[in-house]
Amino acid sequence: MDITTQQAIWLLPPALPVALWIAYSDLKFMKITNKAVLILVGVFVVFGLIALPLETWLWRLSHLLIVLAIGFVASSLGLVGGGDAKYAAAIAPFVAFSDLRMVLILFAVMLLSALVVHKIAARIPAIRSRTPDWKSWSAGKDFPMGLALSGTLITYLFAGLLAG
Repeated sequence: MDITTQQAIWLLPPALPVALWIAYSDLKFMKITNKAVLILVGVFVVFGLIALPLETWLWRLSHLLIVLAIGFVASSLGLVGGGDAKYAAAIAPFVAFSDLRMVLILFAVMLLSALVVHKIAARIPAIRSRTPDWKSWSAGKDFPMGLALSGTLITYLFAGLLAG
């Protein structure tokens, strides 16, 4: 892994509450707001500049633009929601390019895990009674991908803490 412990120390604490907020928002409202995405981008702009050398920081910002372009196409084709595409783009600068393969595998695991846990939780009366207004319970074929994306970002940054 190319993310260092020092980078994770700077990036995880401010990114964690935003990622949790986005996961919650997507579960409850089936919506990832532009405000939340912009806050996460702001976290990277400020804390990434502290955590990374300037040249690396600039290259990582290019990840945002590349993933945003890919996400725009995917969203236009109906493959992902617009909020999911924007959120993936906001996450992209946090990831070292050399870690991309590992992060894609991590995302696949998170996506499958989130799907299974969400489907199981939807059938547990104690959970449903505490979250009766969550739109994700009745979203049909749509799925709150923000949950899996948040899990991916959080796990990647936590792994960076352990990279030592």
